[in-house]
Amino acid sequence: MVEPVFNAESVPVLALGYRFQFEPAQNCNVLLYPEGMIKLNGAAGEILQRISEKKQTVSELIAELKVAFNGADLDDDVYTFLEEAYNNDWIRPE
Repeated sequence: MVEPVFNAESVPVLALGYRFQFEPAQNCNVLLYPEGMIKLNGAAGEILQRISEKKQTVSELIAELKVAFNGADLDDDVYTFLEEAYNNDWIRPE
């Protein structure tokens, strides 16, 4: 079994060359990189916005999301997204 890249104490950061922003023309959050742009769905935008704004552990990120979304159980979804974003080279552990 492959060991996950992120755990509760990991600090995810955007990978070099990537920038998060809201794109009015697309009416959504996007991840910009030298070769183009990735349109993000709402959940991805919420997670990457927090990663781009401040350095925090995954457990702090999840706690902040739970407050924002009325205590929803988001742990598994956040870890799944972080692994997918890492595999796509969007983020890395600090």
